[in-house]
Amino acid sequence: MLQDLHLVLNLLEGGFDKLKVLVVGDIMLDRYIHGEVDRISPEAPVPVLRHAQRYERAGGAANVAMNLAGLGCHAYLSGFWGADGEQAELAALLEKAKVDTTGVVTGSLPTISKTRIVGRNQQLMRLDIESRDGASEIDLQRLEERAVGLASKVHAVILSDYAKGALTEHLCAAVIRAARAAGVPVLADPKTPDFSKYSGATTVCPNLAELAMATGVASHKTEELLAAAQALLLEHEFEYLTVTMSEKGISLLRKEGLYHSPARAREVFDVSGAGDTVIATLAACVAGGLPITTAVELANLAAGIVVGKVGTVPIAKHELVAELTPSSGFSAVEKILDRERMVMRVAEWRAAGETIVFTNGCFDLLHVGHITLLEDCRRFGSKLVLGLNADASICRLKGPSRPIVGERERAKVMAALAAVDAVVLFEEDTPLELIQVLKPNVLVKGGDYVVDTIVGAADVMANGGRVEIVPTVEGFSTTNLVKKLAAGSQGS
Repeated sequence: MLQDLHLVLNLLEGGFDKLKVLVVGDIMLDRYIHGEVDRISPEAPVPVLRHAQRYERAGGAANVAMNLAGLGCHAYLSGFWGADGEQAELAALLEKAKVDTTGVVTGSLPTISKTRIVGRNQQLMRLDIESRDGASEIDLQRLEERAVGLASKVHAVILSDYAKGALTEHLCAAVIRAARAAGVPVLADPKTPDFSKYSGATTVCPNLAELAMATGVASHKTEELLAAAQALLLEHEFEYLTVTMSEKGISLLRKEGLYHSPARAREVFDVSGAGDTVIATLAACVAGGLPITTAVELANLAAGIVVGKVGTVPIAKHELVAELTPSSGFSAVEKILDRERMVMRVAEWRAAGETIVFTNGCFDLLHVGHITLLEDCRRFGSKLVLGLNADASICRLKGPSRPIVGERERAKVMAALAAVDAVVLFEEDTPLELIQVLKPNVLVKGGDYVVDTIVGAADVMANGGRVEIVPTVEGFSTTNLVKKLAAGSQGS
């Protein structure tokens, strides 16, 4: 179970929306051409690809910004692109994701693009378009002005270095100086063996190969490599190093020692962009005030999700929420949400492909009829949301002697049940407003109802959902229990 789970979910379900993160670096467009290969060309010994699909993705620093946007942060991007068709395609992708590109300079060089030709998920060829010339001094000066101007106005800065010329030593130093003077953390993804380029950054996030080049220790000698990396902390005034170790996970190196987060076992389809996801998630977590060890754990989880996809695909917060919210892993208190949080949680579950089931009631004294109803609900979907009448609502419906058990206690009891994924209180006499905002896939009621008499049924069906009616357990009701208790009290 992830450390500080409650804090993490608070950030994913609204906290990241308040954070601004700047990405400065090498901007690229990734193209993918997919097709089928079933013969060799008669003109040359090369496979013939029958084109079936083409799509574009943001790459390099732009992919880091897309990951931040996917987490819910306000992402700002700074770097170079050209005045060409690739720029138009990339700009459209970023605009759709609401990435702010006011920090991007349109220079004289073409937009960097990489076109991958893939047959049956096997990459056959990659075509790179980029200039070998460096950016002009005027363009570099314009980029520095924009990046430095933004660095003090955000909550974190990422230097996404792909060694394509945007991140010069002078620019890195200027951005780090401006950000740190404003108390803003700086995270760098290196592509040079000399880490002095990033001196003063909060952390540098190399992979094993990059760390091997920086230390001179072979990448397969993991213990020696990490020991040698400790010297880089003092030498370059980093607070810590964050080392991505592929299938081994992520190691956090601090002056006081090593913290390691092992990778979660899952099928790997494509590691493209996994490093971008790691540094974006780390930056968002650090900006949000999470402990760095928790940030590493979440970054590790995010990387594990994206490597299960084909191509450069950014993380989406609903994927993390779905991964972090199995009912078995929650305490009862963590399942109890207010209406606003419940709406966000349900939206994240739905985006992750979950089927949302809703039922409601007072559940004043828990009995076998209630348990049977909730277990029946689970048969109709993957996430069960329970709407619970608040005390004031029950009092109006049942009389001044009810409820017997207060709303806080009832909510905690219901949330402790394995069948229930989330509990939300409602003050109204009926759950209609709650059903209208949650839009469940399945609405379940127990008893002798017909669909026309169930509150919210019409709304659920209008949204493409369905209504299920399950039989009650004869002889069991809270009213009967109250009568028995009263009779027993009078008899004594």
